[in-house]
Amino acid sequence: MIESFLLYPIDCISGARKYIADNSVDLIITDPPYGIKADNLHKHYHRSEEKVIEGYVEVPRERYASFSANWICEAERVLKPGGSLYIISGYSNLAAILNSLQNTSLEEKNHIIWKYNFGVHTQKKYISSHYHILYYTKSGGKVTFNTYARFGPEEKNLNNGSLNYQDREDVWYIKREYKPGEVRNKNELPTELILKIMQYSSNEKDLVADFFLGGFNTAKVAIGLNRKIIGFELNKKSFEYHIHEIEMLKSGYLLPNLRKGNDTVPINQGKHWSEGESKNLKKRYLEIYKKIKYKRETIRILEKEFGRGYFSILNKLEKINDPKGKK
Repeated sequence: MIESFLLYPIDCISGARKYIADNSVDLIITDPPYGIKADNLHKHYHRSEEKVIEGYVEVPRERYASFSANWICEAERVLKPGGSLYIISGYSNLAAILNSLQNTSLEEKNHIIWKYNFGVHTQKKYISSHYHILYYTKSGGKVTFNTYARFGPEEKNLNNGSLNYQDREDVWYIKREYKPGEVRNKNELPTELILKIMQYSSNEKDLVADFFLGGFNTAKVAIGLNRKIIGFELNKKSFEYHIHEIEMLKSGYLLPNLRKGNDTVPINQGKHWSEGESKNLKKRYLEIYKKIKYKRETIRILEKEFGRGYFSILNKLEKINDPKGKK
């Protein structure tokens, strides 16, 4: 196999122990089996499986807690200090995953809700049309989070709202991908969702891992963004089908058309606030606010003066007991 990807048709627990060194992975994005007999769901919901690759491997509910604990333990081991883990999960066995994470040293960053289109129709209860995305990091190193990778600090929507703020809210509206007439896996993550995670939480040449490759979309996006990928898929039919697609891909093929933030990042972003700078911020805030009487516009002016982002200034003002705290 070429250097940019190492993909194996074996289970992730033994595979990780054999092929992934401690503290070596920058980012894990993975979509484990949900433990809800998904291999038989089409019989209940009248879904056509004609073009779906056979051999989906489900995990019995009675083994789901131990299964989750074992693979998450391996994920913790292989992550670099500062590395990130994203787990996509339904709600049925979410508690088992959360309990397993709680028994690690990994730190929760966000519990994201992915709202998708066309939930499973029900009559006697509410329609389920979301998944959970659990975002955790490993302590001991600098966490990669590219705040302006997708939208710059000054990019606005038609209502003059911040596109960056909107994109980083923890409820994501991303459509599931439908491929009528095409060969597909039973469950596949949308390319848009993987792109978003990978842009924010990794850089070119980073090593990305997927413990449950499924439709190999994480691997395809990783190669397309010039990342290295290592992963595992127990369904040999799925592996044999998708590995041929992977071998045809060129590293970086997604980069030329990738949507990137197009504004300059504030010059002092991420730098420590000195005592003198903090005092001057408070002084200038009071001077400007006294004249224009609008907090939001005052902070916009201070952004340019101090070379900092809106929320950096807002948070600092709150810490120094801003007496004009109301918008």
